[in-house]
Amino acid sequence: MEAILLKDDGVFCNNPVLPLLIYPGAFLPFGDDPAGEVERRFDENCWPAAWRDGVYDVHHYHSKAHEALGVYRGVAKVQFGGPGGPVIDVKAGDAAVLPAGTVHKLIEASSDFALVGAYPPGQHPDMCYGRPGERPGADERIAQVPVPEHDPVVGKSGKWQMTSPTCL
Repeated sequence: MEAILLKDDGVFCNNPVLPLLIYPGAFLPFGDDPAGEVERRFDENCWPAAWRDGVYDVHHYHSKAHEALGVYRGVAKVQFGGPGGPVIDVKAGDAAVLPAGTVHKLIEASSDFALVGAYPPGQHPDMCYGRPGERPGADERIAQVPVPEHDPVVGKSGKWQMTSPTCL
C-alpha cells in the first residue's frame, strides 16, 4: 500500500489531512467474476458498492464523500491531485481509496478498462470541478466528512490514521 498526501494547488484543495491510498494487486488472483469479487470485498468492509464504470476524463472531486475504486478489468493512467499531480498506472486487481476532496482524472485507458466504485454508508458524492466559487464551501464540506471505521480494501485493520503518507 502506498499513501500519498496531495497538496492544495490553489484551485483544488485535495484533502489536507488524509492521504490517497493505492493498493496494487489488492484483489488478485481473480476468479470467474472479477467485478463481483471487488463488490463483495467493498461490501464486506462496510463500503457498499455503488457502480461499475470508468473514471471521468476531466479533473473532478467529491466534497461530501470518500470514494473507493477497485479495478476489475483493463489498465489505465489516472492523475490524482489536479493538473500538477502524479499520474498513476492502475490495472486489474488494483484499488485506490480517495479521501473526500481528492482530485482525479482519467488520462488514458485500455478499451476494456472498468472498475467498481463505493462510498461509506451515509456518504453521497457530489461533483466538483475546481470552478470559481466552489471554495471555500467545498473545503468546509471536505473537513466535515467523517473518517469511516473500516478501510474498503483491508477492513478494520486499515485506517487512514495508521498510514505514513508520502507528501507530493
